[in-house]
Amino acid sequence: MSAALVAREPRTQLPPFPPEQAIPSVTVGGLRVACLSRGALASLMVAQCLAQRRRAWAKPKLVFAANGHTISLAATDKEFRRHHEIADIIHADGQPVVFASKFTASPIPERSATTDFFHDAANAARIHGLRLFVLGGRDAINARCVAVMREMYPGLMIVGRHHGYFTRQEEPALCETINASGADIVWVGLGVPLEQAFCVRNSHGLRAGWLVTAGGCYNYATGDYVRAPGWMRRSGLEWLHRLWQEPRRLFARYALTNPHALFLMLTCTASRRAVPSGPTAKDTALRQELD
Repeated sequence: MSAALVAREPRTQLPPFPPEQAIPSVTVGGLRVACLSRGALASLMVAQCLAQRRRAWAKPKLVFAANGHTISLAATDKEFRRHHEIADIIHADGQPVVFASKFTASPIPERSATTDFFHDAANAARIHGLRLFVLGGRDAINARCVAVMREMYPGLMIVGRHHGYFTRQEEPALCETINASGADIVWVGLGVPLEQAFCVRNSHGLRAGWLVTAGGCYNYATGDYVRAPGWMRRSGLEWLHRLWQEPRRLFARYALTNPHALFLMLTCTASRRAVPSGPTAKDTALRQELD
């Protein structure tokens, strides 16, 4: 295995986490974010996906990510906010989300960046025999991502893949393909807000344990995108590195969403009590309404 691959090895120690144990959470910028470490998030994934195998037609858990972009969009897009209100788990994808939580009684222990958690989840899935489906991105990137992950994690069961260029009319057939693969975890990389909408829209037709939004992590797994230096990631400045890499595509987004997200994190952040590992009764009603 190359030095580059070794450098991205995930954490292997998973703390015990019963599938229905209450998850402490904190409201950051108006979104309910789980107070979980990366290891605890991976452990919860394993526990809930294995539990899903023993249930008949239970809906998958919806697992979304919180960062400055999603916090800002949730405050301005009603449908996008509804999708997050019915999510089962929202993890801290951005370091500023972790920083904001430190000023509450329920601090998030660490950042669980999707790019890192993609590897944590793959390693945990390999160890516990969970099956993955990789959905989204350009077909060439998708195929290379699958090849890289199989090389990095020998024995990892990636039971299917599909690019992200399909129509709404093709989704039922795609869901049948995913179900036929026996996938426990479906990574959905369609970009914000399409990937969240796909997960909510198809949660009633998919039998996987987790539907997880992937963002652009396939491109990082293949090496097409390069992570920021460690000090920038720890300081909450990874967005600046991304802006330097793709100024034409990202300047307008960050210019608009970063100040707005900072305002929301300063004014709409508060501790919450521990809640079961799923949405509230109100959130469940919202999910049924969307179904």
